[in-house]
Amino acid sequence: MALQVNPHRCPQNHPCPMIPYCPVGAITQKGFGLPVIDETKCIECGKCKRICGMGAVH
Repeated sequence: MALQVNPHRCPQNHPCPMIPYCPVGAITQKGFGLPVIDETKCIECGKCKRICGMGAVH
């Protein structure tokens, strides 16, 4: 199962800082909405978990 973003921990009020660090382009975001991690692309490298300052990725 791919990583997911917890909507209760993500403030959803800014461009997601994880997006440019994903090596496979698995993270998308519409406006300032909740970032979505595409499980078909995610390789579970953990970079997004290290970048997210809110600890919203699990």
